[in-house]
Amino acid sequence: MTKVDEVTSLAQKLLGLARDTITIRYRYLDTALARLKAELKPGLNAMYTDGDKMYFDPAMLLTQYMDEPGVAVRSYLHMLFHCIFMHQYQYEKTNTRYWNIATDIAVENIILELDFARAALTRDAEELDKIHRLKKRLPDFTAEKIYREFLVNNPSEEYLLELERLFTIDNHGAWRNETNEIVISKEQWEKITQRIKTELDAFAKNKGNSDSLDKNLQDATKERYDYTSLIQKFMVSGEEIGVNDEEFDYIYYTYGLQKYGNMPLIEPLEYKEEKRIKEIVIAIDTSASCRGSIVKAFIQKTYELLKQTENYFHKVNIHIIQCDAQIRSDVKITNEQEFEHYLNTMDVKGYGNTDFRPVFNYVDELICAGEFENLKGLIYFTDGYGVYPERMPRYDVIFAFLYDDPGAEPVPDWAIKVVLEDEINEYQTG
Repeated sequence: MTKVDEVTSLAQKLLGLARDTITIRYRYLDTALARLKAELKPGLNAMYTDGDKMYFDPAMLLTQYMDEPGVAVRSYLHMLFHCIFMHQYQYEKTNTRYWNIATDIAVENIILELDFARAALTRDAEELDKIHRLKKRLPDFTAEKIYREFLVNNPSEEYLLELERLFTIDNHGAWRNETNEIVISKEQWEKITQRIKTELDAFAKNKGNSDSLDKNLQDATKERYDYTSLIQKFMVSGEEIGVNDEEFDYIYYTYGLQKYGNMPLIEPLEYKEEKRIKEIVIAIDTSASCRGSIVKAFIQKTYELLKQTENYFHKVNIHIIQCDAQIRSDVKITNEQEFEHYLNTMDVKGYGNTDFRPVFNYVDELICAGEFENLKGLIYFTDGYGVYPERMPRYDVIFAFLYDDPGAEPVPDWAIKVVLEDEINEYQTG
């Protein structure tokens, strides 16, 4: 047996022992462990996961093991939790460095909370100190909350380097392949994560569990809506200037040009039927908890989505209504230039108590007055603390929240709830 073979064999045994150690201690991780296999790659000089396997450099692993006996178990758990919390599927964050650090801190915190001696490292005391300081500002210690904290406070380069030194275990480059496509099967990990959450919920009183593990599992399994897709629910059919490729026959057109010079046998249609957004109401809760900067970030985000050519008619009828317990303002937008002017001159009015009903009553009055031809939807940006209408309106409704606040009143069954935490924070800091 060559020296390389011997090193590989020892590293394989070490990883097998680490896997068995985790399986015995944390039985609820057995499905995830079965899904995520370990593979050795000599000369890799790193460790990483692509969601299908965990890759280790055998020589590097054994060298680290000499100084840190817990490195194999720690690395195994670290990468396993990344996959369980599906951190790789949120890698399109505006600041990927912040996201990398936030996810590493989140999984390291869980491992430390589990207090597993076989996974201990000498740097644990330093990690705990940094985590303790962060937790003073973040009661819910998830990757999303840590990431948001970085976006808001914009930490110094020195601080970021210190966090990377302490919390980095694996390389996150493999979360995306060379064609920038996600490698990992999201559906498989969603099922695994949901199973782990179910098992932990069933045995919540077991000792040795981590509070942060529960919160990160809740964050990973919560239902998420795509704001862009939801807005497209409000589309209606209409005509726009442009060639209709489905109804225009290019064969007759080009044949006429060839046969008679510049005389086509058929002219292209000047209009084509498309589904885009033409009429919509954007309601803004201007109660005391909805600050001006947050409101403006929401309007900016919504405008960026609406003005995409595939979503937006050139002539529109958009009402932007500000309201707390009463209607404060109603601005009508008919084109892109007016929308941009509104963004540049927007003045948030109100800051009283919240009541959602005046907006719906007001919109009903506008409909009766003939202001809308075929209103499809209303988007209401709010903190959720208000009085909802008892009856379902004749149009679709989205209640958009900045945060998912469990203390707020539940949204009525006839409305859609969407949380825009990432989008709004990134517009505020961008």
